[in-house]
Amino acid sequence: MQSPLAQPKPIWTPAFPARTSLDTFRRMINRKHGLNLRDFHDLHKYSVEDYTFWKDLWEYLGIVYSVPPEKIIEEGRMKEIPTWFPGARLNYAQNLLLRDDDAIACTGARETGDIVHHSFRELRQMVRQMAAAMRVNGVQTGDRVAGMSIVNSIYLLLMILSASKAIVTNSVTAVVIVLAAASIGALFSSTATDMGTQGILDRYRQIQPKLVFSETEVVYSGKTIDLLPRVEEVARDLVSGGLQSIILLPSVKSGKEITGPRTARIPNSISLSAFLASGDNRELVFEQLPFNHPLYILYSSGTSGPPKCIVHCAGGVLLKDKNELAVGYSLNRDDTYFQYTTTGWMMWQLMLHGLSCGARTILYDGSPFYPDVRDFLKFISDQGVTVMGTSPRFLSEVQGRGIEPSKLANFDCLRVLSSTGAVLTAPMFEWAQQAFNPNVHLVSVSGGTDVCSACEPFVPLSLAPQAHRNPNKVVGGVSTQPVYAGEIQGKTLGMKVEIFDPDGKNIEDTGMPGELVCTRPHPSLPLGFWGDESGEKLRKSYYEMYPGVWRQGDFIVKNPKTQGFMILGRSDGVLNPSGVRFGSAEIYSIMEQFTHAVDDSLCIGQRRRQDRDERVLLFLKMRAGHAFGSTLTESIRSAIRKGLSPRHVPAYIFEVEDIPYTVNNKKIEIAVKQIVSGSTIAPSGTVANPESLKLYYKYRELENLVGEKEAQAKAKL
Repeated sequence: MQSPLAQPKPIWTPAFPARTSLDTFRRMINRKHGLNLRDFHDLHKYSVEDYTFWKDLWEYLGIVYSVPPEKIIEEGRMKEIPTWFPGARLNYAQNLLLRDDDAIACTGARETGDIVHHSFRELRQMVRQMAAAMRVNGVQTGDRVAGMSIVNSIYLLLMILSASKAIVTNSVTAVVIVLAAASIGALFSSTATDMGTQGILDRYRQIQPKLVFSETEVVYSGKTIDLLPRVEEVARDLVSGGLQSIILLPSVKSGKEITGPRTARIPNSISLSAFLASGDNRELVFEQLPFNHPLYILYSSGTSGPPKCIVHCAGGVLLKDKNELAVGYSLNRDDTYFQYTTTGWMMWQLMLHGLSCGARTILYDGSPFYPDVRDFLKFISDQGVTVMGTSPRFLSEVQGRGIEPSKLANFDCLRVLSSTGAVLTAPMFEWAQQAFNPNVHLVSVSGGTDVCSACEPFVPLSLAPQAHRNPNKVVGGVSTQPVYAGEIQGKTLGMKVEIFDPDGKNIEDTGMPGELVCTRPHPSLPLGFWGDESGEKLRKSYYEMYPGVWRQGDFIVKNPKTQGFMILGRSDGVLNPSGVRFGSAEIYSIMEQFTHAVDDSLCIGQRRRQDRDERVLLFLKMRAGHAFGSTLTESIRSAIRKGLSPRHVPAYIFEVEDIPYTVNNKKIEIAVKQIVSGSTIAPSGTVANPESLKLYYKYRELENLVGEKEAQAKAKL
């Protein structure tokens, strides 16, 4: 098989690589150990060969602790997942609340244009009030605290507490809740903003939270959504599982608490003001806990079944995520950090670590496209954002609307633009590099909820290629090396990433695609799945294909010339017509040429029992005012044939009304592949638009058709 790699185009080179945090870290290690690590590659080699690297990182990041670790690593409950820094005692929230001054910690903003600022001192006081109320209400170390922010908006719920404990409106309640819970040693979990009742229950029935904080209504894209019926249904179900209280947050529209018969019907409910008033105003105490103490429960996508409840430890998340920001992006006290995300995605946990770096963190609630995406882009520039996290989908939508951000605002403060959640194609890479600021360091990273971080190519301050899924990065950028369009520049520090063929042979230097694996443990591996005491479910999920080796589930290829990486898609969605294996990302890269007419696309393989071979199907969602037809499809076929190869050309191209996405804005390829191959799928609550999956059942029977028009006609019957 031929490698999918083409000669990449260099689009960015670091002006002062020696000034990056990455290079400062390298020099510190050289001085400390008398080494001669000359560049990033030497540093990465050291980071995956000597566990001392993690102690070096601990010291460089200034992790605050009360008791130092006895050693770096020892055997853990599972042989695949060791115990890190045994003997150490620290607190996650304490490390995020290092600053206690009047500088702005959080800026809360809404799509309506309302903006509110909170200082580090105010944030600490809000956490103190919340933690006191939690303790009085019986929250202890190990209890579960959950947040239901039910909007397709971003970030937290906004509200501010005055000195008299009254609710005023507009602020950062979700941040306060998680930090208060962490100060006690309780576990925190949250659901995506627009997740349905069943999706919430699929998660919370498993972990049985003691407290649930919930929105009562939501404003998104100019519309107000009443959530009380959903909250009532969730509360009635969870009470039997030990739910002590469901705390109802004020209206995000008026700032007033909703009372009366409607809230009275919700069992064990209490208003936020009443809950806070139950506190005893005690001082904020940070419980000193082991490095491996559980902190977050995150969830697998679970698009066609109950999600896995993935438990992450406080120390691992702190060390790895602070590393991504402080070393990877050189984030510091002079920066303004803005990550567009939902509270149900691991990027929200990553975003919190901007506080640990002393940076101002922007919390945005609402749609970036309401009332107009131009206003959103101006907001980013006006706020002086220096490090911004977004997704390929957002960038593609801006480009598809013919908007040039640099003509709306100067973005002169922006120095890092990070993209994750899906593959960032080479054409989109080139467009984004110029669209905001030609000097910006465009970073594409890959990682996962599974590791609450990244595994592959590291993204310090100069790398920048494409990525897939989300970070705690596995691969990403390297601030001391050039960026090539469409490539992730290097492996993340401490992550021994390799590319395996089906037989477990390392093929990364051959230019051939394979499975992304990590052959050495690292601190952000999950502690396990909730309720999986033996660890068998976790082993089956990540270690079954290559015993003892973590399999990330991504299909990846390395460019031997540049040492960069390209994520080609999910490995369980690899396309394999006539024995030629390639990823959907290669097709999506070509589709960037057609964004003027095509709003979105989905590329999957169809394989059924009666078929010897797999055929590739490409589905197109058209933009308003553009027609689907043979002229377009032949142009697409020609572009794929020319840009890739004749064997990459889809067997059929269809127009569909909608493309399925998860609530975390990821295309759902696997479920569609299963549907067109003959399976019946019951979508879970993580599918943002479950009705869209029904559109694909009619594409199961396509055999004996001569050409595309006939296939389309039969599919519509």
